[in-house]
Amino acid sequence: MTQPPISEEELRQLEAEMERITVDDVLLQTTVTLLNLAARKAGRGAAPDEAPPPDWEQVRQAIEGARALLPLLEQRHADQLAPIRDALSQLQMVYAQHAGGQAQAPASEQAEPGEQPPDPEGPGPAQSSGRLWIPGQ
Repeated sequence: MTQPPISEEELRQLEAEMERITVDDVLLQTTVTLLNLAARKAGRGAAPDEAPPPDWEQVRQAIEGARALLPLLEQRHADQLAPIRDALSQLQMVYAQHAGGQAQAPASEQAEPGEQPPDPEGPGPAQSSGRLWIPGQ
């Protein structure tokens, strides 16, 4: 199905909107969207009987995306980011608690035949990666 062509008026409205929007607006909205999506993928915010099973890889990817964008926002908006930092910290704790022990180690970290597997009492992949904030460490 083809879309009707954009009228001159619609084109002017789009151009006016592009002039109004700043890169900061897009970075902030993207960060909030990533955190909201991570929460949903972790099974938060939906009724327990309606929630799909958690997708920890998607949660991890959204957390890392938000963490990558945060320094760009901190340059101008550090005093306004407390709620975003709090949400990110909470998601990192959820990920570390629930996915850390269940995530499969990358092939480079898996034991070769004849080698002992990693100590199950040691840090999980989330902790040992060094990429996630772990409370108390």
